[in-house]
Amino acid sequence: MSKQLQQVETLFCHATGDDYLVVVERDGERLFRAKLDLSETSAGPRPAKFRLKDGSSEQPRQPDEFVELARRARRIRISEQTPAEKRDELLAMLSGYQLEDKAKAVRTCRYCASAGRYSPVTTETAVKDDRDWICRDCARQELERQLSYTGGVTGAAKERLEELMMEVQDLQRIVNLLQGRLDPELTKFDTISATTDEVDPVRVDTLDLHPDLQALLEDRFDTLLPVQSLSVENGLLSGEDQLVVSATATGKTLVGELAGIDRVLKGKGKLLFLVPLVALANQKHEDFRDEYGHLVDVSIRVGASRIADSGNRFDPNADVIVGTYEGIDHALRTGKEMGDIGTVVIDEVHTLKEPERGHRLDGLISRLKYVTENRAAERTGYDGAQWVYLSATVGNPEHLARTLESTLIEFEERPVPIERHVTFADGGEKVRVANKLVKREFDTKSSKGYRGQTIIFTNSRRRCHEISRKLEYDAAPYHAGLDYKRRKTVERKFGDQELAAVVTTAALAAGVDFPASQVVFDSLAMGIEWLSVQEFHQMLGRAGRPDYHDEGKVYVLVEPDCAYHNSMEGTEDEIAFKLLKGEMESVMTHYDEDAAVEETLANVTVGGRDAKRLNDRMLGEVPTKHAVGKLLEYDFIDGFEPTPLGRVVTEHFLDPGEAFTLLDGIRKDAHPYDLIADIELRDADL
Repeated sequence: MSKQLQQVETLFCHATGDDYLVVVERDGERLFRAKLDLSETSAGPRPAKFRLKDGSSEQPRQPDEFVELARRARRIRISEQTPAEKRDELLAMLSGYQLEDKAKAVRTCRYCASAGRYSPVTTETAVKDDRDWICRDCARQELERQLSYTGGVTGAAKERLEELMMEVQDLQRIVNLLQGRLDPELTKFDTISATTDEVDPVRVDTLDLHPDLQALLEDRFDTLLPVQSLSVENGLLSGEDQLVVSATATGKTLVGELAGIDRVLKGKGKLLFLVPLVALANQKHEDFRDEYGHLVDVSIRVGASRIADSGNRFDPNADVIVGTYEGIDHALRTGKEMGDIGTVVIDEVHTLKEPERGHRLDGLISRLKYVTENRAAERTGYDGAQWVYLSATVGNPEHLARTLESTLIEFEERPVPIERHVTFADGGEKVRVANKLVKREFDTKSSKGYRGQTIIFTNSRRRCHEISRKLEYDAAPYHAGLDYKRRKTVERKFGDQELAAVVTTAALAAGVDFPASQVVFDSLAMGIEWLSVQEFHQMLGRAGRPDYHDEGKVYVLVEPDCAYHNSMEGTEDEIAFKLLKGEMESVMTHYDEDAAVEETLANVTVGGRDAKRLNDRMLGEVPTKHAVGKLLEYDFIDGFEPTPLGRVVTEHFLDPGEAFTLLDGIRKDAHPYDLIADIELRDADL
């Protein structure tokens, strides 16, 4: 003790009930802790009891030892958390020994003081906790405790919350954020600035279109939008193949329509407009009938060939065929004749990178080019097809354009800035938060006089109806399960500002064309799969239109520790920051054995002896020799022709691996239940 007395640097006192906690430090290290009791005497307050603390035990010492410690200390510090009357008592005691000049009240971390640590804090370093201030280490620990109540926030989400807490120096505001409170200063993640590329607009009356199309366009526009102008200036109307990459709502769809409808009317072949989803095909089919139905015949090809709403049969002789990738591929695989194809528009071409559908689109492009090129070689007066590829989001546009042998038309304008926000809410709270956002936005008018309207993206049709019912302002569900009349009613009401919000599925994101100022993500999943960076950017790009709004707003509602299916990797809080920070993925098609076998079989079915040439021109590298070996092993091909079994497999888009498993089981007289079990086990191993 005597050695310790000689080396005292700081004596720290903190009231704990009726007594004081005393901490003795040297060089920032705690030497020991003690408890001090004062009693009132005729000379004023004086030390009555002094006990050294060692864990839970206490060792009594002479009260004078505290006085000696105080005399030897370089400084005496009293916590501001000590009540005023207790501070006065302590100062009066020190004054009785002429030690008051050493004493000073300081702001310290309450948690540290209670735990017997001296942690002075300043306005710059402290974090506010209710009406008190605590050190950053204790703030992190307290935030960790609060996060554990919400189900556990980890990774980037936790880092983001810690970063925000240190920035605003207020723990309670972060806790409120976790409870779904809307605090714009905290929820704001970043702003995507508005950018404007200088492009001289092309006047519509200078276009060399078919007179009927020219008249239609001149009634609608005086000039083309920038991306359309760039496309026309780079050979769109003279047959140049193009990859058009431009943000959502910049007008790139019309690029494909201009080329395709013009070539139809000039007798250069029909237009195929291809999309990845049935819902999008149905919507685009309706749009084409509305816009161009008086000029051209419009048909649709999805799945087996029926139009979803009217029941009309697929007409392969129609001027315009809107189809899904699989619908047109099925026509090729089954040998259906579609006549002269003048234009092929591939919408959402970034689908090429998707594991499930990418290889099928890659194969479809190769097969369709093969068919049109062969037809052009055989028929005089038909010069083949012009190809137009459309995407809002591509990470490697130059490389993709070269691979697709097309001219890149890239327009990076963002007409209005988009402010992106992240807030936390559990499943039950999300609707309450969305309701607040919808009301706040609809109650605000832009400088152009339009109310703010919201698109809410969620992951199921059922959830669309659930959310729209619970919103206080007028809202409507909007998804592929609604009939044509109901969808058109929703579109009209939203356009007339009669609805504050529409609630739609992520699967329909590419086809939703509402003039919304705000996008709210109720979920970051599409069905039971997380959104990709491309999909996320395409959906948030729906926020803000230059003719309506001054800015767009995006709110991502995150449920910590949430996944929508046990097959999903990661949790919603982790995925949120990957999407917000993520770079656009490169569009590349990768082939595993099943994908290589499926596309090789389809190429044999369409191209016969030219199958290898079809494989070689695809984006991804296909191990043709290995794939052919597998096809021969399972009797799916005989020479360069598919066997009857092979035709069934390719016409029904059966997964080759599953087909192999089924075939093995059938040959071994396996029970149907065993076959199903084998397929399930096989899928579980993938």
